[in-house]
Amino acid sequence: MDITRRALSAGALGLTAATIFAGREGAAQEASVGDKLLNRSDFWTALEAYTFAYPLVTMEYTRRVMTNVAKPEGTKAPMGQIGRLRQYPDSSFTDVTAPNADTLYTYGFFDVTKEPYVVSIPDMGDRFALFPMLDGWTNVFEVPGKRTTGTAAQTYAITAPGWSGTLPEGVTGYKSPTGMVWLLGRIYCTGTPEDYDAVHKLQDAVTLVPLSAYGTDYTPPEGPVDASIDMKTAVRDQVNALSAVDYFTLFCELMKTNPPSAADAPLIERLAEIGIVPGQDFDASKFDVALRERLPQLAFARIMLHFKESDGDFTHVNGWNYTTKTGLYGTSYLQRALITAIGLGANRPQDAIYPTSTKSGSGMIQRKYNGSENYVLTFSKDQLPPVNGFWSITMYNDQYFFVANPLNRYSISARQDLKARPDGSVEIYIQNESPGADKESNWLPAPKGNFILMMRLYWPKEGNPSILDGSWIIPPVTKVT
Repeated sequence: MDITRRALSAGALGLTAATIFAGREGAAQEASVGDKLLNRSDFWTALEAYTFAYPLVTMEYTRRVMTNVAKPEGTKAPMGQIGRLRQYPDSSFTDVTAPNADTLYTYGFFDVTKEPYVVSIPDMGDRFALFPMLDGWTNVFEVPGKRTTGTAAQTYAITAPGWSGTLPEGVTGYKSPTGMVWLLGRIYCTGTPEDYDAVHKLQDAVTLVPLSAYGTDYTPPEGPVDASIDMKTAVRDQVNALSAVDYFTLFCELMKTNPPSAADAPLIERLAEIGIVPGQDFDASKFDVALRERLPQLAFARIMLHFKESDGDFTHVNGWNYTTKTGLYGTSYLQRALITAIGLGANRPQDAIYPTSTKSGSGMIQRKYNGSENYVLTFSKDQLPPVNGFWSITMYNDQYFFVANPLNRYSISARQDLKARPDGSVEIYIQNESPGADKESNWLPAPKGNFILMMRLYWPKEGNPSILDGSWIIPPVTKVT
């Protein structure tokens, strides 16, 4: 689905006009220039190109920041090496928005253009884990784990497009569509000292080595550190700050080792009009000067507008918003770009869905959640989230960070030993102050100010009821009067 010209005129141009034209010819010319842009075919081609390129450019900036260290540490690890998050963050953590307190990440960026890389995963027993592998365009091209390949020990060689060598016995080949690969493994952990120790042993047994070093006592070299890489500014802000020419120049360079798919051919043919041809440098001479300054802001506004103008890509029900169209995008370029902007690294829906709620109430009467009021989320008997993996509800402040509280509890799930009411229903108490000692097992502590709720449904069940087909509906969060 594409955003219509009418929607863009009312939405994206309206959002950015003041910024683009401030201090120039005034409001009348604003509308005039906007109309002229909307009637130019190369403007629409450039908008499509920006949207199409957004995931690949964002992945590259993410890779630069996450690999710009000499040795693995925290959320970063050099290219071709495994990073391991050892514990859940607390309320002081602000490096990444919307952190989770359900799974520990085991991750790594690597480049398969020169040779394949081998990923070895240990026996997970009965523990829930998944190891999605994303290509440079953010598509999850393979996802070994409990749902798909089971929990026994397994070894994979990830190869580049066109690679045709021979793999060692016992190694399964996965073909990456691109040279850039991001392994973003998740292992379930309860967060107790004993379970931390158990998961750390599993993390340590996950290995990543070049194929030429497989079966040897390989020790990875220290990673190069580039002082010119901005390690402080958020990746999204860095990408959005690029000029149109710099943006497309980088995009064309990245496509040399991260080619578009065959399904992209109709769009690729049109992009030649503005100087974008896969495998070649960007030809800025074909990109009209009038578009250069205005394009990035307009294009990003168009991407964000897709959340409201998506014709079914998002579901809005009982104050919750979610999508079941993640991980594999085909030619849904706006959806792919939006998920890149708001949830980079998203799983396939069969592995995880992330409903989010920012307001209580329904229809026209909705108010932001605030800790000055008490709320309750009620699951009727036998209507807890239907999942094969696990579910949780995480509390964030209005900036998507954890909230300090007396229990040091940042999410609530079945592992809290939730108490049911006599009728079998389960109530989750969402409030700033304790609901009482007898109800604290069901308490999700809230801040005093505004807050946001995010539900995580790992390996949602199929059939009836299921969130995948809409037959299971998330109940509303209601204010206690």
